[in-house]
Amino acid sequence: MRKELVFLLEERSAKVMLETFLPRMLDERIEFRLIAFEGKQDLEKRMVMRIKGYINNDARFIVVRDQDSDPNCVALKARLIDKCKASGRAAVSLVRIACRELETFYLADLNAVEKALCMKGLVAKQQGAKFRNPDYLVSPSHELKILTKQKYEKIAGSREIGRYLEVDNVRSDSFRNLVQGIKRFERELLML
Repeated sequence: MRKELVFLLEERSAKVMLETFLPRMLDERIEFRLIAFEGKQDLEKRMVMRIKGYINNDARFIVVRDQDSDPNCVALKARLIDKCKASGRAAVSLVRIACRELETFYLADLNAVEKALCMKGLVAKQQGAKFRNPDYLVSPSHELKILTKQKYEKIAGSREIGRYLEVDNVRSDSFRNLVQGIKRFERELLML
């Protein structure tokens, strides 16, 4: 029996971020697998079969998708939960939505961005209205590019920022909910 967390991810940038973030937060007895899809449509089209056909019966599944321009986060999450139910493994599946975009997580932790991109002065901006609660920003990726003077690149930046993201950061509700879900499944797996 493998104690395994399986992440179904909308895109590669989430995968590279989690590759550097998860080893810092997970118990060493927990394995993780990161499955990146080619965008949200590919994720939604293939996730039922990926979960249903997964060999490890003890695995826990976490689906992570950006909200992007979808006007109704609750309806989006419900639609993805229905797909988890269709897989027959809803009891061991979680859906987590990044409010607008993955970059929201980064804007909630400007200390991590500053360290990862070797920049100065970003932490001082954390208490500004824009970055105290970045879940409400319309285009976090655009904001991050402006803030970093175009230094942030989606894949390389995500990988580096993941090394420094603070696990207990509460400035982004969607990031906090993701971390809480991971910790909940970690506890369940350790009790098996």
